[in-house]
Amino acid sequence: MTFYVASLALELIWMLSSPTGPSRYKVGTMAEKFDCHYCRDPLQGKKYVEKDGHHCCLKCFDKFCANTCVECRKPIGADSKEVHYKNRYWHDTCFRCAKCLHPLANETFMSKDNKILCNKCTTKEDSPKCKGCFKPIVAGDQNVEYKGIVWHKDCFTCSNCKQVIGSGSFFPKGEDFYCMTCHESKFAKHCVKCNKAITSGGITYQDQPWHAECFVCVTCSKKLAGQRFTAVEDQYYCVDCYKNFVAKKCAGCKNPITGFGKGSSVVAYEGQSWHDYCFHCKKCSMNLANKRFVFHQEQVYCPDCAKKL
Repeated sequence: MTFYVASLALELIWMLSSPTGPSRYKVGTMAEKFDCHYCRDPLQGKKYVEKDGHHCCLKCFDKFCANTCVECRKPIGADSKEVHYKNRYWHDTCFRCAKCLHPLANETFMSKDNKILCNKCTTKEDSPKCKGCFKPIVAGDQNVEYKGIVWHKDCFTCSNCKQVIGSGSFFPKGEDFYCMTCHESKFAKHCVKCNKAITSGGITYQDQPWHAECFVCVTCSKKLAGQRFTAVEDQYYCVDCYKNFVAKKCAGCKNPITGFGKGSSVVAYEGQSWHDYCFHCKKCSMNLANKRFVFHQEQVYCPDCAKKL
């Protein structure tokens, strides 16, 4: 049985600008003899950008590699400071409030309909409403979001104990949300061996739930999930331990009778057991499984050979 566990990340609605240009580019002055990957001009002694293992001059970087600013539609050069939010990019000087044009590169902001707004220009109508308290979530508020629903961090609480879940793990159940402790006590199945809640990775055998790490061979403690095993009087054995310590020995070949593979059928008589392929006449070796036989002095004979004894 698998339970869905989600972990919410707090989203401080702010943006960081990079003082040295985009972090995935290496900018420097070339000391070796390399040519620009695009225009093939020599780079030695010139400023260059390294991107994806290739070296290029600043002009070619701006033309072929740089991100385009959402506001001014110009490339964000290697020497520029770049701000990014949800796969959109700006020059730091272009990242401004859509209403009052106040710079926001190092401040909290609100995004609405793909527009960036500062705190002062964000109205209650612009702000999303908290599912818990129904009050606006304004720029700078710590909040959590799940499937399009938003809460203040302190309003996202367990439906049972009312404790703040915040950025912790939780279990959705219909329209309710439970912390791990409450979900375990109310809904989780409990392992028949250790009696602890099964939160993930459980298995079921004969309608009984187990932790995978609890369903093991009673002799060697090998995990049995996904493996062949044998149950004997509510004890579980792996194939090797069953053969070595539990299985009856064939009266014919003296090897264990496991019920696995060849010889899965067993002949039992007078307290002894045989693989079906080992149950044959002592004298003529005729296989006697599912046939008439004579048992004489702890040996098996076909009727014809028995007459000659």
